[in-house]
Amino acid sequence: MAKVRHHVIIGAGPAGVLAADTLRGCDPDARITLVSGESEPPYSRMAIPYLLANHIGEDGTYLRQDADHYARQRIDVVHARATRIDPKKKSVRLKKGKPLKYDRLLIAAGASPILHPVPGLDLPGVRTCWTMEDAREIADRAHKGDEVVLMGAGFIGSIILEALIERGVKLTVVEMADRMISHMMDETAGGMLQRWCEDHGIKVLTGTRITEITRGKSRLDIALSSGKIISAKLVVVAAGVAPNIGFLKGSGIKTDRGVKVNGFLRTSAKDVYAAGDVAQAKDMSTGEFSVLAIQPVAADHGRIAALNMAGKRTPHDGSLNMNVLDTMGLISSSFGKWDGVDGGDGARMSDEAGHRYLRLEFKDDRLIGVQAVGITDHIGIARGLIQTGQRLGRWKEKLMKSPERLAEAYIATAHGISHA
Repeated sequence: MAKVRHHVIIGAGPAGVLAADTLRGCDPDARITLVSGESEPPYSRMAIPYLLANHIGEDGTYLRQDADHYARQRIDVVHARATRIDPKKKSVRLKKGKPLKYDRLLIAAGASPILHPVPGLDLPGVRTCWTMEDAREIADRAHKGDEVVLMGAGFIGSIILEALIERGVKLTVVEMADRMISHMMDETAGGMLQRWCEDHGIKVLTGTRITEITRGKSRLDIALSSGKIISAKLVVVAAGVAPNIGFLKGSGIKTDRGVKVNGFLRTSAKDVYAAGDVAQAKDMSTGEFSVLAIQPVAADHGRIAALNMAGKRTPHDGSLNMNVLDTMGLISSSFGKWDGVDGGDGARMSDEAGHRYLRLEFKDDRLIGVQAVGITDHIGIARGLIQTGQRLGRWKEKLMKSPERLAEAYIATAHGISHA
């Protein structure tokens, strides 16, 4: 009689949950254990802003809506934090409970907010926006007319910004970079987004750091690098995230910026895989191995890792770095190498007054990166052209002159038409 394999998954986010479901489909007789570090049912962190904006209830954040989903799939959900992995003994130590023995292990432990060494970040009224507990605390403190400070205007911070505005607060954003979402937008796009926010009553302070937070009589006093002091009822910290790899110390599993994996998402340890925000996997745009902390990548990783764990050899050809953001009705997006490459060519179209911007980046006659503000009809096209590496031929020169003709170029090259 064949041995029943035990698949253990550390992390109950999108990568972990999709991996568990995929494993059940591929390995019907296996034992599957999903280790969640929180007491909540498995949920999506990216849904928290929608919860804060009152678009959904707490159950709307759950990754599986059927209450008995995990029981029906025979997936054991263990609410305990993994503290150590021993690949030699094939064992996972938990903060509470007995160690778990595994045959195959997936590390999908996600990431945690970065807390910069700013005095006062531990005060009541200062919260990250990463867990359901955070969301409940923010909802309790952020009401219409309340003054709130958002520390960080990166991608996650800008999603939180939208939720806070929908709650009716008076918002001040403090960002240390010279523009909003500097990892996704160039100066032109970041400037457009900032002006859009300011036009909607948000105070945006770029090139500014919070240096200290102290408690006043009934509020928080926030000292800025500019020398000014502002006050607020609540400070929300969204200054980036970092992969959860600390618990791997002493395991022998190789890490760098995240958990290092090969082209099949296997780590340096036998029968141990990694997926999602914790995995340093192939970026198809650069060919390098990077951490791409976005939900579509996490889901893709989870599925591919699970197939390999089940013995269905499946390569990971690389993920596309992509971000799409809706800020009070202004859609901005970036795909691939939006900032270009050495020796490449670029084209830009800008309408400052209309908050419209399109930037295309090429290597030879292939599209490798796109960035846009206020333009949405290109999104699927940009992704398709970058992922397939479709040669544009003579259409590249047309796009250099008229970037807005991207849809025409896509249709023409797909049908082998070189003339305009």
